[in-house]
Amino acid sequence: MRAGYVRLAGLDEVLGRVRELSARTVIFDVEPLVAYWDSGQQALDRGVDLVAGQAAAVPEVQVVCFATNSLRRPSGVPCGDGARVVYVASAGKPLRTWWYAGFPRPGVVVGDQIATDGVLARRLGYAFVQCRPLGAVPAGPWLMKGVGWLVRPLAFTRPR
Repeated sequence: MRAGYVRLAGLDEVLGRVRELSARTVIFDVEPLVAYWDSGQQALDRGVDLVAGQAAAVPEVQVVCFATNSLRRPSGVPCGDGARVVYVASAGKPLRTWWYAGFPRPGVVVGDQIATDGVLARRLGYAFVQCRPLGAVPAGPWLMKGVGWLVRPLAFTRPR
């Protein structure tokens, strides 16, 4: 069976879906969901704290992971109430999966790009929740969106 796929608008909807799936692991793409691409250190720290706190409050969640292909890192990784919080910079999504090897199942990957976050979810056997960024999108992610729409039918629809 192929991994599930759904598009949602915001963190509240995402966490509602995490509850529905009884996910024990949630992997969040950092840019633009936690902090926008061109934002500074304060925005990243604030976003990580906010998302980690809300995700860790979901009773079933045991691991909250933040994964980014960029080099940026928060000043510190918060301690989740009852959930382990992990931050992975230079994650190499979707090729490197060993970062997530010991995480409990079932899991959900939350991201904006099908070609990276969605394929990572597929490779891990996790559900994929796609969130669309608001506002202007840099050229690289905008181009990846087109690649993602080519990949989506292969990764997230059932064979006939």
